[in-house]
Amino acid sequence: MNIVDLTQGDEETAYQAAVLLVEGFKAHWPNAWLDMEAAQEEVRESFGPDRINRIAVDSQRKVLGWIGGTSEYQGNAWELHPLVVHPAHQGLGIGRALVADLESLVADRGGVTVFLGTDDEDNMTTLSNIDLYPNVWEYIAGIESRGGHPYEFYQKLGYYIVGVIPDANGLGKPDIIMAKRVGG
Repeated sequence: MNIVDLTQGDEETAYQAAVLLVEGFKAHWPNAWLDMEAAQEEVRESFGPDRINRIAVDSQRKVLGWIGGTSEYQGNAWELHPLVVHPAHQGLGIGRALVADLESLVADRGGVTVFLGTDDEDNMTTLSNIDLYPNVWEYIAGIESRGGHPYEFYQKLGYYIVGVIPDANGLGKPDIIMAKRVGG
């Protein structure tokens, strides 16, 4: 496996990245990218200024994973979005390698923090299907996974829950905000 840039104009790998969005998210987040048109638009938007796009490819240049980053806060903080690994290749360290690669590139560009949102639309944590107000931090302190929510993956990589946006995806469907210092 190699990690390389996903570049504008490379239609084949851009198409593969779009397929990956649809396939990689449909099990737990079926409303993320409903069709190839929406996924291809996401890929096109990822080529904007102040962006990082990296893909993990095998020896035949098949896309196994994709990670993106967007510069925010004058380059001090970067949003990690998206991260997706082909379902058949999950659990093999591809996601971990992509995150480490992004973190290194962010630090090289003078970034200090990488942050992300990881939605809970499917009752996968104890933060969902409840009213988090007014004691949001008490609920965050007691968060538990109900089965494989991505926040656990990011915690293993050194990310911390720094907040939550209650009801971001509808009543009882929060977005869990995580961050990690990578430079400075």
